[in-house]
Amino acid sequence: MKRIVSLLPAATEIAAALGLMDQVVGVSHECDFPQEANGRPRVTRCSVHDPGLTSRDVDAWVRRTLREGGTIYAIDEPLLCKLRPDVILTQKLCDVCAVGYGTVARLADTLPGPPQVVNLEPSSLADIFDNIRHVAEVCGVGKRADELITRLSERIEAVRRRVNRVRNSPRCLLLEWVDPPFCCGHWGPELVEIAGGHDSLGRKHQPSVKIGWREVLDARPEIVVLALCGYNVDRERRDYEVLRSFPEFDSLPAAHRGEIYLVDASAYFARPGPRIVDSLEILAGILHPEEFPEFASRGPDDPRLVRVG
Repeated sequence: MKRIVSLLPAATEIAAALGLMDQVVGVSHECDFPQEANGRPRVTRCSVHDPGLTSRDVDAWVRRTLREGGTIYAIDEPLLCKLRPDVILTQKLCDVCAVGYGTVARLADTLPGPPQVVNLEPSSLADIFDNIRHVAEVCGVGKRADELITRLSERIEAVRRRVNRVRNSPRCLLLEWVDPPFCCGHWGPELVEIAGGHDSLGRKHQPSVKIGWREVLDARPEIVVLALCGYNVDRERRDYEVLRSFPEFDSLPAAHRGEIYLVDASAYFARPGPRIVDSLEILAGILHPEEFPEFASRGPDDPRLVRVG
């Protein structure tokens, strides 16, 4: 059995879905699912976790810290050495999401073995499934990946089939940050598309970027979904109030229609693991609640999503 250290919440979820959780000996400070992850030693930390910071403050702090130090995370090197991993799961996709790949690779070279560093860098649903296969192959459980991907793919196709019965395709804005606004990127626009919507500002299979508020007004979204990176529904409520303060907010069709939603991006939309399919189903429930009532909002206490508009 290989000893696994996961530096990504999504990688921890992939390992768990493949039945490898008993081999995971260390996780990142953000790994919180499944529940067993909370009992593993945490080998990374982030120097800012002040819930009082506004999203603009967080954005400024991240940009400044990356510019000055190259990373916003730190690794507990003595602990990592003590854990003696055979495999380290990490990523190159985003320096804001986890410890930089170069830092991990350099440190791994100094460890006994050295451990195999597995880079997970998805930009699409297909890439996420490839990541699942890669982790499974490295850990010697390839058949489990086939079974898991088959189940996930069947759920995706079930959404596609039901969306084909729907005639309208609402204009949907999926935001990854509010202040400043960031459009959705990577797999986000793909989720919107499969769920039966259209996001003209999304960057399919490309990184999310900052957009101007005038672009949002001109896009005239009928539905707005706040899927803010690293935030759950409760933290997004404050950012919704910020959004409402932007000029001409009330002119948005989504504001008129009362179609503004908060979703738990930390657990779903921003985690490229097995629960990305849950994200698709949640989005289908938002865009077409009459067709997907089982995935629609269950009220103000729903931890997955809340309608606030």
